[in-house]
Amino acid sequence: MMIEIEEVSNNHEALPLLSLNHVSLLCTSVWDSMRFYEEVLGFVPIKRPSSFKFNGAWLYNYGIGIHLIENPSIDDFDTIVKPRPINPKDNHISFQCRDVGLVKRRLEDMGMKYVTAVVEDEGNSVDQVFFHDPDGYMVELCNCENIPILPLSSCSLKPRLSSFNRAAPAKCGFMENAMMESLSMEMLNISF
Repeated sequence: MMIEIEEVSNNHEALPLLSLNHVSLLCTSVWDSMRFYEEVLGFVPIKRPSSFKFNGAWLYNYGIGIHLIENPSIDDFDTIVKPRPINPKDNHISFQCRDVGLVKRRLEDMGMKYVTAVVEDEGNSVDQVFFHDPDGYMVELCNCENIPILPLSSCSLKPRLSSFNRAAPAKCGFMENAMMESLSMEMLNISF
């Protein structure tokens, strides 16, 4: 049976986004934050534009950038309150990892405080580890791939009756089509 994606009219065109490029963070010390993102999370410093007239650093790994902007008077903006409890329901950036147990052991070796959580859904579970960077921003490391990504889209699945009775091509957005194609391949357990 073939699957067709049928769009439900919404009259809104999505922006032509490609991917997440970077996360920009204010920090009290670029040096301390760079050391954290390098030593704890494995990011690598990269060149940043020379036209910037403020202290900062760019780091990159895992397909994403971290842009650090130094502001020694960060407390004046009341964006970060120290000491802040580690709360999994707070704003955070999350990275997928291969071995949550190893993450916990390394954080313990570094003397870092962390909180764990487990999310369960339909027999699948995700282990999560939450901790703060030097400025109190929360970071999560998890094995989130354990729970499949199933889009709640404006597109619905409509089975085709036969290859002779084809309907007009679906008019879903690129991401809906890509996600549904990926999901279909996973369901059929086909790898290329």
